[in-house]
Amino acid sequence: MAGDQKAKGKTEQAKGKAKEVVGRAVGNESMEAEGRAEQAKGDARQAKEKTKDVFKH
Repeated sequence: MAGDQKAKGKTEQAKGKAKEVVGRAVGNESMEAEGRAEQAKGDARQAKEKTKDVFKH
């Protein structure tokens, strides 16, 4: 389960980065902001899973 959540976090980060870059390229501030938010969500998920790992061991 934890590995699944980590993968989901990485996916969110990658999708967010892509959306941010595309938004910046076409001048769409809304898409750029969505991308940053998605990256932050992925970062938070990754941090949560890393914290769980620390307390597991």
